[in-house]
Amino acid sequence: MSPLAVVLLVLAGAALIGGLRIRARTGLPWAPIIANDASAGRIGRSVDQPLTTRRHGLSGKPDYIIEQGGRQIPVEVKPGRYAAQPYDSDLMQLAAYCLLIEETSGHAPPYGILRYAEVSFRLPYTATVRAELLTILDEMRELLDAEDAERSHNNVRRCTGCGFAAQCEESLA
Repeated sequence: MSPLAVVLLVLAGAALIGGLRIRARTGLPWAPIIANDASAGRIGRSVDQPLTTRRHGLSGKPDYIIEQGGRQIPVEVKPGRYAAQPYDSDLMQLAAYCLLIEETSGHAPPYGILRYAEVSFRLPYTATVRAELLTILDEMRELLDAEDAERSHNNVRRCTGCGFAAQCEESLA
């Protein structure tokens, strides 16, 4: 074997090992990525249009959709979050993506994946989770129609980033 072939073989092996380490650090399962909305360097088809369900008045784009066992699995990535337990709001966002995949593909995903900076969480997409999501969506619609909705938190940062802060009588910002 020529010296050039040996060098190329070593470089290819190093690139493979590096790629495997990077993939392992993502915390995602080894599965084909069939859609990606997370970055400019896209793998799989991009999620150009949001997934939409008119029946539930919901639309959105998960960061990734992977395929395992012929089922589509939504993945939401929160790279700046460092928490030992997932936030309820993040779990409900993931549940919403599960519902969107169920409605658009005709098949409910068995679970969704929530990835924080250092840990991944699995949300089983059960009838209970689905029902909780639909209840929250109904409550949100009622609040949108209400004349005066009360603030639901005591977080100044949330108020600062809210589009209604200027007109909200309860704003903390």
